[in-house]
Amino acid sequence: MAQHRLRTHPLVLRRVEVARVVDVTPRMRRVTLAGPELGAFERDGLPMPAFDAPWFDDHVKIVLASDGDVASALPVQRAHGIDWPPAPNRQGRDYTPRRWDAAAGELDLDLVLHGDGPAAAWAQTARPGSELCFVGPKASTVWPDDVDWALLAGDETALPAIGRFLDERPVDVPVQVVVTIGAESARQDLALRAGDTVRWVVAPEGDRAALDEAVRALEWWPGQVYAWAASESRALLPVRRYLTRERAVPHTHVDVTGYWHAEPAPSPAPAQGPAAEAEPQPTGVPSPVPWFATRAALQLGLLDELGAGPRDLAALAGAAHLAPGAVRALADVLAASGVVTLDGDTVALGDAGEDLLDDEHEREEYVGLEADAILALAALAPALRDGVPAWSRSRGRTLRAEVETDAARATEVVEGADVLPYVLTGLATWPVWADARTVALGGPGALVVADLLVEVPGERTTTLVEDAVPLEVLREQAGSGTAHAAAVAWPVADVAVCALGAGHRTDDEVVDLLAAMRAAAPRAVLVEDFTPDGLSPHAREHALLALATTGAAPRTPDDVARLAECAGWGVVHHEALGWGVERVELTARDA
Repeated sequence: MAQHRLRTHPLVLRRVEVARVVDVTPRMRRVTLAGPELGAFERDGLPMPAFDAPWFDDHVKIVLASDGDVASALPVQRAHGIDWPPAPNRQGRDYTPRRWDAAAGELDLDLVLHGDGPAAAWAQTARPGSELCFVGPKASTVWPDDVDWALLAGDETALPAIGRFLDERPVDVPVQVVVTIGAESARQDLALRAGDTVRWVVAPEGDRAALDEAVRALEWWPGQVYAWAASESRALLPVRRYLTRERAVPHTHVDVTGYWHAEPAPSPAPAQGPAAEAEPQPTGVPSPVPWFATRAALQLGLLDELGAGPRDLAALAGAAHLAPGAVRALADVLAASGVVTLDGDTVALGDAGEDLLDDEHEREEYVGLEADAILALAALAPALRDGVPAWSRSRGRTLRAEVETDAARATEVVEGADVLPYVLTGLATWPVWADARTVALGGPGALVVADLLVEVPGERTTTLVEDAVPLEVLREQAGSGTAHAAAVAWPVADVAVCALGAGHRTDDEVVDLLAAMRAAAPRAVLVEDFTPDGLSPHAREHALLALATTGAAPRTPDDVARLAECAGWGVVHHEALGWGVERVELTARDA
C-alpha cells in the first residue's frame, strides 16, 4: 500500500502555561500556551530542541490524569524520544496546533467545548497560569508535488487544521472546504481566497451521513486533488470509500483521519415486569467464538460483500457460495458482537464491521501475522512443556523459516518496522558512525536505518543483507533508484546493524544471526523492541503472543547480552530510544 511521506520530529515532553483564553465561538475555546520549554531547554541534563509544528495538521498529545495526578501519567523523557510506562490514570488527547508563532513563543490550541471528555473539562477551567503538559508533534506529512486543488473536509474538530491551512497556505492551490457543525454558532471566519469554496452543513451530533453527503455534493474539479478529511472515525468510512473507490484518488493523495470515536449510546432501561427482564450479562473469561466467527467472515468475503450495502441473507450466502444456514449461524454470532446487524433476514455491517472493512490494521488482528500467532496459542501448553515455540509446534516450522520462504509473510514483518523513523531521530549522533566506511544492515528495519544513514555526514557504503525472499521485499520497497547495495550473506564491513531482527526469531536463531554478524564486522548495533508500548491496552497480550511466536518471553537487554555473548560479542553500550525500542552496541571479543 502506498504510504505518505513523513518528516519526523524528536518526541519531547514539554510543560507550558496558559497565557490567554479566548472563546472563538460558543462551542470552541482557544488556549494560548507559552513558556521556556517551547524553546530549547534541558530536562534531566538532556538537551531538548525547540518546539516546531511546521505543517497544518501536525498534532500534539496533551497529558491529563483521571485522578489529577498528572506527574504519574507523564512519559519518561529519553535523549531523542519518550517511553510510555503503564499508567491507569493517564488520559491523553491529540490536538492540532491552530497557530505556532516561534518568534513570540506562543502556541494556540482550539478545543471543542461540547462533550464530557477530559480535555473539554480542562478547557472549561483553564485560566492564565494553568499548567499543561504535552508531547509532540512526532511527524509532519509531506504532500506530493503534483496537487492542483485541495479538498478539506471535517467536523468541528477539524476546524483548527482547516483554519491553519487557509491562513498559512502551505500549498498554493484552490481549496474546497466542507465542514459539518452541530449549530450555526459554530461557524468561523476562514481566510478564503478567490477560487476557494466553503460549505457549512448543520447536522445533529452523531449524524454519520452528513459529511459523506456533503462531500459527494461538491463539484469535482479537474486536475489532481489532495483530499484531507478529519472527523468522527465512523463518519469518515463512507468518505474514504467515495474518494478511493468511486473517485479513484490515489492513496498517496488521500489523508483521512479519525479525530475522535463516538461511544455507543447506553441501552434504554427495560420496562418493569417479568416479561421485560434484561438478559444476563456474561461473566468470566470472554468467549473466543466471536473472534473465530469474525475471522471466518473476513476469509469468506462476507464483510466485503456487505460493504456495498445491506443484503438479504440468502443472497449473501449465494454470493459467497455458502449454505444459508451456515451464514445464519455466523451472522447471529457476529450480530451479538456488533460486526453486523440483523433485521429479520437483512444483514448489514455493524460499527465493528465498518472498522474492519476500512482499516487494514484492524483486519490483521483476524487474518494476518497477529492472527496466526493467536491461533498458535492453542499449542501453547504442550509447546511450553517441550521447550519449543507454540508457533513451531502448530505450524511445523519457525516464524523465521516462514519469513525466509514466504514473500507475504516477509512483507508483514518488514511493514512492522514502520515505528522506527519516530524513534531514530537521534541516529546521526551515534558515535559508531564516525569511522564507519562500510555498513551492512539486516532485519525488517534495515531499509529504514539505511535511508536515515544516507543523511549522516561522511562517506560510506550501505548494504542491505537478508535471505533471498525478505531481501527482495526490502529491494522492492527501496525502489530502483536506491543507493544501497544488496546481499544474501553478511559482507565484510566496519559495522553490522540489525534492526528488529530478533522479534521473529527463536533464541537459537538469534545466536546464529549474531554469529554471522560477528564473522563480518568487529562492531555491531542492534535496534530492538524490548518493552511493550504502555499506551497500548493490549501490551500484556502482545507479550504472551511473543512467547508463543518465538518461545521466548519479551527479551530484556540482559537477555540480548547473554545471546550476544554466545556469539562472541560483548555489550559496550545500550540506550533507550523511546516507545520500548533500545539501541545495543556490541564489540567483538578477542577469540
